[in-house]
Amino acid sequence: MRGYGMHSVNNPGWLEKDRLTCGPLDAIVKPTIIAPCSSDTHTMHGGSGPKENLILGHEAVGYIEEVGADVKRFKAGDFVVVPCCTPNWLEPGIQNKVTFSHDSKPFGSFKFLGSKDGVMAECFHVNQADANLALLIDGVTPEAALMTVDMMSTGFYGVEMAEVGYGDTVVVFGIGPVGLMAIAGAALRGAGRIIAVGTRPAAIEVAKAYGASEIISYKDGDVVQQIMETTGGGVKKTIIAGGNAETFAQAITITKEKGNIANINFYDVTETLAFPALVWGLGMADKTIRGGFCPGGAERITQMMDVIKYRGFDAEKIITHRFEGFNTMEEAFHLMDKKAPDLIKPIVYMNI
Repeated sequence: MRGYGMHSVNNPGWLEKDRLTCGPLDAIVKPTIIAPCSSDTHTMHGGSGPKENLILGHEAVGYIEEVGADVKRFKAGDFVVVPCCTPNWLEPGIQNKVTFSHDSKPFGSFKFLGSKDGVMAECFHVNQADANLALLIDGVTPEAALMTVDMMSTGFYGVEMAEVGYGDTVVVFGIGPVGLMAIAGAALRGAGRIIAVGTRPAAIEVAKAYGASEIISYKDGDVVQQIMETTGGGVKKTIIAGGNAETFAQAITITKEKGNIANINFYDVTETLAFPALVWGLGMADKTIRGGFCPGGAERITQMMDVIKYRGFDAEKIITHRFEGFNTMEEAFHLMDKKAPDLIKPIVYMNI
């Protein structure tokens, strides 16, 4: 089986692996469209620790090639949408997890980059298919469905953690694909004023289309100062969808007392998160800081597709580059790694 991934840290390339075997509860899926993600490039650069001989990728739609003997809801030939987070629903630890992202350990449900090969391959394995695969809904394109499996689900989860409500003023740090989905989710949840922090022209255009009221850029001066001035002292709903350790401190600074900070940004393993005690009210400001990972399972993805179908949400706006053929995977991956100015999200039509 051929796939694209990493031989070792900072050493990406094509890999040959043994053909997959299908357990009784599982499925083997042949991808038709995949989407490289910054989490894949982050992993390749060692951001989540050392890994070797790992096929990358965790965003895919495709056809089932094989199902296990005990799979009830699916059969070979079904077109399926594959969540990036596929929990082991039999783990006792999953029963007390709100997001189902951490079945047996932190990030335990994120198996494609954590404990097994990913989707950038001729085929890939999905554990517990009945709970972790969703059929494509009529009225939803495969491309739009592909955007639900991580980008939309993760961005919307930031909105949920921040508890955005009607008329709220919201700041979203980062206008990559996840940040753009957070903007869209905040608008769908009834936010009033949505302030986006970012600089890329292509992303700014989509941010405004998804509901951003205004854009803050570091090129125009200190980000914190700009936000404090334009809001008259800060906001109560803040979502971190990009940046670094400095961004984390900025988010806490611009959040008012009794406000919520929701982090859906993936930091590097080498970073240390810190902030002055004063901006947290010396620990007494009742600011809630939450960090969470994309919820797992089929039901979550079905809900995302329902938003597309019944609310008319255009999830394809974030797709900026389309590649044809399995062999273009390397080009798409390196484009994601370099983050070209006109890039938001690339997809690859596998044609295999």
